[in-house]
Amino acid sequence: MTIVTLTINDATMTSDHTAHTARQTSGLQHQWEVSWLPGQTLDRNTAITAMTLADTTTEQDLHEGHRLWPHVQSWAAELGLTAPDAIARASQPPGDINRQQEQASRQPDREAAD
Repeated sequence: MTIVTLTINDATMTSDHTAHTARQTSGLQHQWEVSWLPGQTLDRNTAITAMTLADTTTEQDLHEGHRLWPHVQSWAAELGLTAPDAIARASQPPGDINRQQEQASRQPDREAAD
């Protein structure tokens, strides 16, 4: 059995088993974005569920009948997804959130340049 470490801070969530991340949306204290659910805004607890699901899918060959399947179904339902859909999405590499964060940190401040 693999122990997963999910690190939860005030504004970010990371894991040692998946490249997916969650971050608090800028300007909205109680809203979160998760890299494998682009365009969706979640509350903190649902973001934790999404990160837990992403962690679980990286280490397991999950399928109906697997001992974790009932948990995966429950977590996916909390996100408004079916278990197979959630597994497929969470198994993909991180999407736009990480790229947007990197680009924003590299963009020069236009006011400073003027």
